Amino acid sequence: MQTGIIGLPQSGKTSLFNLLTGRAPGEFRHEDRVGVAVLPDARLERLAQHYQPRKTTHATLELIDLAALTPASLRAGTGIQALRDVDALAHVIGAFGGGRSPEAALAEVRELEFDLIFNDLNQVEKRRERVLLDLKKQKSPALEQEAELLARLQAQLEAEKPLRELELTAEESKRLRGFQFLSRKPILYLLNLGEEETAGLGNALERYRLQPLIAAKPRTHGLALCALLEAEIAALPEAERTDFLAGYGLQEPGLVRMARAIYDLLGLISFFTAGEDECRAWTIARGTRALDAAGVIHTDLSHHFIRAEVIEWQRLLEAGSEAAAREHGWLRLEGKDYLVQDGDVMHIRHSG
Repeated sequence: MQTGIIGLPQSGKTSLFNLLTGRAPGEFRHEDRVGVAVLPDARLERLAQHYQPRKTTHATLELIDLAALTPASLRAGTGIQALRDVDALAHVIGAFGGGRSPEAALAEVRELEFDLIFNDLNQVEKRRERVLLDLKKQKSPALEQEAELLARLQAQLEAEKPLRELELTAEESKRLRGFQFLSRKPILYLLNLGEEETAGLGNALERYRLQPLIAAKPRTHGLALCALLEAEIAALPEAERTDFLAGYGLQEPGLVRMARAIYDLLGLISFFTAGEDECRAWTIARGTRALDAAGVIHTDLSHHFIRAEVIEWQRLLEAGSEAAAREHGWLRLEGKDYLVQDGDVMHIRHSG
């Protein structure tokens, strides 16, 4: 799963990309960059403290800094393919330095959304023309269903509403996957504030009038953070971070909240494997069966799957050991169709 980071020049998007991926700060370059962000997870850290494993492996997220994409290039249609290829968008809105008004931030969001909608509308109109021509030559249920769906998409876009807000069935969503519509992609609005506004992070989205664009909207999230502050946090020893955050009235770094929001947008969860050799977080889609989750660990585990031993991570730590958890009845045996839950600790029984 890839998340594309977009935004105007000087919005702080490249700084956030560098922080997330551990890249050294450098001069701005007009080229896209790909990096991998290691996702902090307090649950995994707790498991690692308990087991003291030889290795701890966090979940990761692939990020693309779409530096070459600007509103002008978007309207011109250049650099679009890189945007189409990502699974979600993170739109960084620069509001630091005291020179950005709420009206300007809101106008930037609306302008980008309009450009996404406009690109999708062109694509829908062209495809609909071809389908209607084909229907004149020969009727078919599949073409008629596609024509009806395209008509709904066109009406949504002509009303200047993104496709992510259009309710579609699972079958309709599957049919649209190949089009890679831009306004269908989940989007995270990241309001990048100055350090002087850190105390107001909690209501920053309301102050900058972005909350109405986010509230109750499907596949849409928003959060406020301060890239400068995040850089200071990242440079601190682990033991000092909690007190530093508390001094700003924060419980966790903004980058942790950002990672959680992206996971939620993409419909992803984490399950864990834990032991003395390794404690590891594995990324799967919400609603994944135990059989398929076993295949994420290793394909042989899905081929030779028998049962999954499952326990919630808190229960495992509360019990103190798997043996004690089994005595309490907290360690369960689940079959291949069990839907893995976020935070499950799993051990796969197999015949291989």
